[in-house]
Amino acid sequence: MKRKLLAATSLFAAGAIFLAGCSTSSQNPGQAMGSEGPGTGTVNLLGPEDPATFAPVIAAFKAKNPDISVKYSQVPFDQLNPTLQQRLGAKDDTIDVYTVDQPRLSQLAAQGFLEDLSDLKEQTKAAVPDAQFSVNVSEGKLWALPIWNSTQMLFFNKKALDSAGVKHPSVDPAHRMTWEQVVADARKVQAAGTQYGLLLEQVEAYYQLQPLAESAGGGSGITGDKMLTTDINNAGWEKAMQWYADTFSSGLSPRGVGGFQTSPVFTSGNVAYFVGGPWDVGGFAKSNIDWGVAPMPYFEGGSQVTPTGSWSWGINPASKNKAAAKKFLEFASLDPAGNLATTEATTIIPANSAATAQYLPKLEALGGDKSKGLAELIAHENSQTAKPRPVSVGYIQFEEIMGKAFADIRNGSPVNERLKQAAQQISDAWKRL
Repeated sequence: MKRKLLAATSLFAAGAIFLAGCSTSSQNPGQAMGSEGPGTGTVNLLGPEDPATFAPVIAAFKAKNPDISVKYSQVPFDQLNPTLQQRLGAKDDTIDVYTVDQPRLSQLAAQGFLEDLSDLKEQTKAAVPDAQFSVNVSEGKLWALPIWNSTQMLFFNKKALDSAGVKHPSVDPAHRMTWEQVVADARKVQAAGTQYGLLLEQVEAYYQLQPLAESAGGGSGITGDKMLTTDINNAGWEKAMQWYADTFSSGLSPRGVGGFQTSPVFTSGNVAYFVGGPWDVGGFAKSNIDWGVAPMPYFEGGSQVTPTGSWSWGINPASKNKAAAKKFLEFASLDPAGNLATTEATTIIPANSAATAQYLPKLEALGGDKSKGLAELIAHENSQTAKPRPVSVGYIQFEEIMGKAFADIRNGSPVNERLKQAAQQISDAWKRL
């Protein structure tokens, strides 16, 4: 589920289909196909999650709408985007609602694969944090409704810090650590016998590395009126990526450990500081490690930035039962009870603010004293430091290329040269848009 949640890797095949189809379908996306339907009957939902994940929200919706049934179909995550490209491109009306990886929304909207939901703009804006609203808007229109949200936190190994005489960081955002202090303290912990000082859960994912560049003043890496101008060759990006490279070259962080293979390294007691998400709380609570939680750090003199975003749901314009599909979508996103039901069988933050307020104390309780203060911390980050991934029809190509650049920088490629190379690759890819 965690791998699916963040959706850090994309396929060039899907991008190629997008490039071929965007020019023909973006002129009047989504409004000439399908029909409103009877507002009853069956709604077909497509997504990558285990069926048990959405069983609670489907049952809750059925209880309130007995004349509508929801049928869920699962597609493996690594097949989801190619499947959507093929079926939506063929105007397959057997999909009514589908899960939308938020950074891909602009692409899907440009292709005409999402129904315009702009009549729900004000209601959505009032129901969710600003970052969760804005990431669902492209070209001034609302194309999907947010279902889940996320953030990142600094987990720490109490035993390791104690062995080095290092003070535990505070959970209070007002006392947020800097990355410079984290490195200094992590080296002390390493010197006292802990194998590694620092580990980021998603070591090569833009989702987790974007806040480094943003904090250092480098921006998201994408700019311009059409959000199709790359901007990674600046002092902020170079500072952030050099810091990132140094954590590996110095041995502070381990090479050779892939994304989401990382949390067991922390729970084994071999890491002092670990940057991860709310989905880790339940797993850490079941482990034997004595841990605590603190805000995600920032660079000294820079901005305090945390990642955000997850999955939204959208309506297929080819659907022949849009009215019922919209009822289900509104329930799952804008109704606090419905949105809360989407998290009943998994550990993830609901996007709806009222649902979040009910959910966070339960999440905090999973860790007992170890996660004390977590609810207030996440609430603060969602409203004050959350920075969504950029909304651009070129995001998929950008993420693909940057992921490879992060991997190379992690493994020793010179930062300045590799960023220049990535910028040129992105510019070349975007020329086709």
